[in-house]
Amino acid sequence: QVQLVESGGGLVQPGGSLRLSCAGSGDISSLYTMGWYRQAPGKVRALVAQITTGGSHDYADSVKGRFTISRDYAKNRIYLEMNNLSLEDTAVYYCNAGPDFLVMGRYWGQGTQVTVSS
Repeated sequence: QVQLVESGGGLVQPGGSLRLSCAGSGDISSLYTMGWYRQAPGKVRALVAQITTGGSHDYADSVKGRFTISRDYAKNRIYLEMNNLSLEDTAVYYCNAGPDFLVMGRYWGQGTQVTVSS
């Protein structure tokens, strides 16, 4: 079993920054790839970024250059540094984990709300 616990969401003005974190525990093989997905009201859940234990990473085109994913390999913790946030970034952000890169994992955190509003 895998547990994912997120923190760091909140309310921020357009152009601002937030940092999300996710702590993973459990089956190590299922924590090979950890990442973030987001879901806005009325939209499907979509990839934001993901990173493997080997350091490979992938980003959605909409966040490239603004968001940075990083990983503390010893602690199985990942971070999402979000800069220059826009209204379109408003969503519930979910931590995700699984054994394969570029594939949505089966394990999810509870989600954390990010609201960008003036």
